[in-house]
Amino acid sequence: MDQSAPRVVVVGDALIDELRTPAGSDDHVGGAGLNVAVGLSRLGVPTTLLASVGDDADGASIRAHLAEHGVELVATANPLGTGRAVSERVDGEPTYAFSDAAVARGLDFGDAQLAALAAAPLVAVSSYPFDDARLTDRLLAAVGAEPPRLVVDPNPRPGFLRDPAAFASGLARAAAASSLVKIGEDDAALVADGTLDEWQEALLAAGAGAVLATRGADGASLTLAGRPPLRQGIVPLDGDVVDTMGAGDATFASVVASLLASRSAPDSVDWEAALTDAMRVAAATVRAPGALLRLP
Repeated sequence: MDQSAPRVVVVGDALIDELRTPAGSDDHVGGAGLNVAVGLSRLGVPTTLLASVGDDADGASIRAHLAEHGVELVATANPLGTGRAVSERVDGEPTYAFSDAAVARGLDFGDAQLAALAAAPLVAVSSYPFDDARLTDRLLAAVGAEPPRLVVDPNPRPGFLRDPAAFASGLARAAAASSLVKIGEDDAALVADGTLDEWQEALLAAGAGAVLATRGADGASLTLAGRPPLRQGIVPLDGDVVDTMGAGDATFASVVASLLASRSAPDSVDWEAALTDAMRVAAATVRAPGALLRLP
């Protein structure tokens, strides 16, 4: 990794995933923003994470994990401590409950954060409170609209989402300044009050340069304004699927890396190759436990 290269900035959450089973519980460093930042670093991209972290033992675990993977942290001090997400499985499906510290994940946009954002060739946003108009205003003002440097994965989750309509409105504003927005089937059901295809078209109409739609077992599609969608199915690899937790974050990190290689211009990306790479990375990631991006 060339540490002298400009650093991509990831804006998102960093927390502790507490996984509960009948046999007990295990703690793992996680959070969508953190997973994307670590994934980018594992793909050879110098990366800085802007996240809310407490000055406590959980925060120390997050800092150590990021340092291990070469990710720079510019932290906003969370007065409630480091956030936690408690996960349990009900009828085979994971359920999540978020601590107050995790929900109160607003960021400072002080000198350190603004300096990191100003120098970044791309700003990747994952799991941001777009239903908070003030925080959306601050993010967009800090990043600016020209040239488009935003790449957004809204990653809404029921425990974080307070106002779906406000979230959709805030995301549409961010889309207008974005090179690419990533959405998924679960996101559409939670926020868009419509189908994934309808939401994809709405975000393109709002001004997004491209929209990546992840479609579960059907792979993913990428659509640029005025062009037919490009589709890529799931890539088969040896071994069984072990844990799907990190698939979306790995896909997003891989696509951000492809955009960076093309100087952030969606029109110049070889999207067929980029989608194939992203699906291969996702397929490798789900064949290992945890959310750490894996290389095929």
